[in-house]
Amino acid sequence: MIRFALKVVVMAVAFYFLAQYLPGIDVIGNEDAPLGVTGTFLWVALLFAVVNAVVGPILRFLSFPAVLLTLGLFLLLVNAALLGLTAALSDRLDVDGFGTAVVGGLVLAVVGWLADTVLERN
Repeated sequence: MIRFALKVVVMAVAFYFLAQYLPGIDVIGNEDAPLGVTGTFLWVALLFAVVNAVVGPILRFLSFPAVLLTLGLFLLLVNAALLGLTAALSDRLDVDGFGTAVVGGLVLAVVGWLADTVLERN
């Protein structure tokens, strides 16, 4: 449970940097919330983690033939779809286009993999 919470915090930091440095991904902070803007980033990261855990395996299973044909590159589109679905479920996350979703999904996948690797060692 602590590892999951730490991964959500790491993903919240990733969403913060994506919102700052990638044009087209915006996280609309709620300053009146109990945790302020930080809570908004934590909420978006938690929602992305839930979408990735619930819908992600289904999409990866259904897209398995395309993943094989493209030698794994189709997973970039799956990650973009998961980011787009998270943006559709939340009114606090805006993703402007498909290319932005692909780049954002790639960054989130790398950060998630790094977080899993570091947290697994401890």
